[in-house]
Amino acid sequence: GRLAPGVCYRLWSKATHERLADHRTPEIEEADLASLTLDMALWGVSDITQMTWLTPPPKAHLTQAARLLEDLEALENGKVTDYGKKMHALPCHPRIAHMLICAKESALLPLATDIAALLEERDPLPKDTGIDINLRIEALRRFRSRQSEHPVFSRIEKVANSYRQLLNIAADNGPVDPYTTGYLLVQAFPERIACASPGTNARFQLANGSIMMAGHKDDLAYESWLAVAQLDARDGIGRIFMASPLNPQDLLPLVKERETVIWDSRKGGLIAQSEMRIGNILLKSTPLQHVSQEKRNAAICDAIRREGEQLLDFNPDMIQWQNRVMSLRCWQPQQHWPDVSTATLLRSCDEWLSPYLNNIRKPEDLKRIKLTEVLQFHLDYTLQQQLEELAPARIQVPSGSFIKLQYFNDGAQPVLAVRLQEVFGLAETPRINNGTIPLLMHLLSPGFKPVQITSDLNSFWNNAYFEVKKELRTRYPKHVWPDDPWVEKAIRGVKPRSNNK
Repeated sequence: GRLAPGVCYRLWSKATHERLADHRTPEIEEADLASLTLDMALWGVSDITQMTWLTPPPKAHLTQAARLLEDLEALENGKVTDYGKKMHALPCHPRIAHMLICAKESALLPLATDIAALLEERDPLPKDTGIDINLRIEALRRFRSRQSEHPVFSRIEKVANSYRQLLNIAADNGPVDPYTTGYLLVQAFPERIACASPGTNARFQLANGSIMMAGHKDDLAYESWLAVAQLDARDGIGRIFMASPLNPQDLLPLVKERETVIWDSRKGGLIAQSEMRIGNILLKSTPLQHVSQEKRNAAICDAIRREGEQLLDFNPDMIQWQNRVMSLRCWQPQQHWPDVSTATLLRSCDEWLSPYLNNIRKPEDLKRIKLTEVLQFHLDYTLQQQLEELAPARIQVPSGSFIKLQYFNDGAQPVLAVRLQEVFGLAETPRINNGTIPLLMHLLSPGFKPVQITSDLNSFWNNAYFEVKKELRTRYPKHVWPDDPWVEKAIRGVKPRSNNK
């Protein structure tokens, strides 16, 4: 922009200008925050988000930075380690600092300084050169030995030389062992160890779980292991821009063995195995014969929290049990009825379901658990009794039938759907919850079709019944349609032929 009176010329079209954002994205929202996190930890700041920022750093980026610093042994429980202070003393990114310290211990500093310089500057070779970083190191060393003119390599050599002066070492222009380069890159990027995916050319899985591709014709496309220095971690499958081959023997110190107990519905349920891994890369697994019930329960409950509505049998009876309790929770807040909504039950499944998981191995086993019984007994005894008394699942009507009520989880009026002939003689609408909640009666025809919806049965007998009778008695001639429904005996079906009128 101009700094004094004059004219400003935009070197783009008006249409392009209309599509431009009002402001650039603040750098802190996109930058690697590892150096910032290490600085703050060294200053004793335990919660970076409590600092005053023009633009607060994204919490996800801070978490990622802290995890990296822990992997590099610079932080432990949020505190700077002695090793972290040693890293902080070097004027570079913590990744580079860790690589340089490891290189010093392995007598590989000259190579590490060349790698550090290449990582900090833009790629000096054309894009079609290939992804092997060793080609860049060799080109840098040729440039250095010949002292030729090349602006990009001049900048890289200037950075490399500053590192050599800092560390008091001489340059090395000899041949490069690519596997040594890979070893050093792993020290800077442990989460970017890449293993070739079986049966696929140029496709690799990273230790952080990402999937990356190299060019199918690239010289490194057929390597089994790579250390990735530069990549484009786009959504889905990313792209490798710079890497080095790896000797798997150099990875042995990074291999972790752990027992895993997980639930995988697609693979048949509970899976327990001993795994050897480098991050998310699975090297070997063997089945576990003996697993504690605690670990089994934890794995099953984790699965239920994720996909419990598909794993457990939330049948209509179970849903009605939930609705009965949730209705009482609305009607009697002083009684502390528990929240038994599906979301809450899934979140708290370890509290009420664990005692019933001892013999669970497959999805079918979970489906066989009778949730209504489990949850009914999970209520204390007083609430169990009150549930049956205040919000019964069924109610007896004058015909002698016990009819299911339909409850709703928001405490709306429960519905009693019953054939009209079964409630002859019933003067008042039935009530529940100590008589405070009238039922919403769905009076049905003999064909179970609603003919009237009412909460005032008395008014129905005195008024609307006669219109209903007039409309339906020709359609259902075998059923009783008395002139006086108040005195007619309720009946479940059709009266015996001798008594039909």
